[in-house]
Amino acid sequence: MEDYYDTLGVSRDADSDEIKKAYRKLAMKYHPDRNNGSEEAEARFKELSEAYEVLKDPQQRAAYDRFGKQGVKGAGAGGGPFQQGFDLHDAIEIFMRDFGGGGGFEDIFGAGGRGRRRRGRGRRKGETLRVRLPLTLAEVVGGATKRVRVALLETCDDCSGSGAAAGTTPTTCSNCGGSGQERVAQRSVFGQFVSVAPCRACDGEGKTIGSPCSTCHGEGRVRDQKEVEVEVPPGVSGENFITLRGKGNAGPKGGPPGDIMVLLEVEDDPRFVRHEDDLVTELPITFAQAALGDEVEVDTVSGKARVTIPAGTQSGEALRLRGQGVPRLTGDGRGDLLVRIRVWTPTHLSSEQEELLLRLKEVEDAAPERVDEAGERKGFWSRVKEAFSAG
Repeated sequence: MEDYYDTLGVSRDADSDEIKKAYRKLAMKYHPDRNNGSEEAEARFKELSEAYEVLKDPQQRAAYDRFGKQGVKGAGAGGGPFQQGFDLHDAIEIFMRDFGGGGGFEDIFGAGGRGRRRRGRGRRKGETLRVRLPLTLAEVVGGATKRVRVALLETCDDCSGSGAAAGTTPTTCSNCGGSGQERVAQRSVFGQFVSVAPCRACDGEGKTIGSPCSTCHGEGRVRDQKEVEVEVPPGVSGENFITLRGKGNAGPKGGPPGDIMVLLEVEDDPRFVRHEDDLVTELPITFAQAALGDEVEVDTVSGKARVTIPAGTQSGEALRLRGQGVPRLTGDGRGDLLVRIRVWTPTHLSSEQEELLLRLKEVEDAAPERVDEAGERKGFWSRVKEAFSAG
């Protein structure tokens, strides 16, 4: 499978300007309007646009560098814009957004191209919606299928999205001739300048409506509410989002639908602290358990697990349970669960306990140099790293 950097012919340390220039050069070469509808050129144009859309965005690029394509599909950091597929329409949108200019494809490739005809129809894409999706840590670990209720604009059934009343149809704008654009001349101290702007008569749509639909008032859309299904892959975090392509607001006047961006919010679990793909939990034990060793149960996200406490365990040490952490977004295994030991000191002793401890005090060895609580906390992560490197 070709790497995005190889697709654009740039190095992995290329800056944003290099990436943009490389994409523009290759996209101009393989654009469908320049290749008589060649399927091979169209496929290459889509590949280039997909690679550019990821690498131009710092967050998505970072996720791609870390996880590969899996990191930008589904919910890699940045969520991935192509979860529901990437087609020629998306590629054209990307190219037009960054390189279309005021006059559309006719200014780039000359009049008469397919890009011009697309522009003339004025089929604007619907707006992207943003919704928040709360998740528990258990849903992060196991993945989940969630349903979210959203308020959005749907295509008007009475006019099928045209905006025109029943029995009528939109007509070609007489001001711009259906192009959706008009040339505006302006004078300044440097002379006369001519610019291309959206047609004021039809708002850049190329058509006008004489008799608007009474239901949508000529907009071609009506407000509605619906539930959408969201597939949450295992291993996501609150930094990720999921894009549902084509599930957002319908475009005005029959335009294509926009997207829904699902922002993930992972709820805190008081039992665990997450550190990338690893989880940390604290286990209180008695002095006798620490000194003699024991086998106890600890909480994991999915239930209980047994852990062996070696004799002589010190407060603040970490025991590792492999594969009990968070799944990696790449699908390459899971992190670990680190069990931080905390030796508990009783505050109330029975007479028998006090007598036994007094006898122990007489025969026990002196304690080593004292480590204060702040120092112990500070050194915890260094001990965790040592445990990992040793394993």
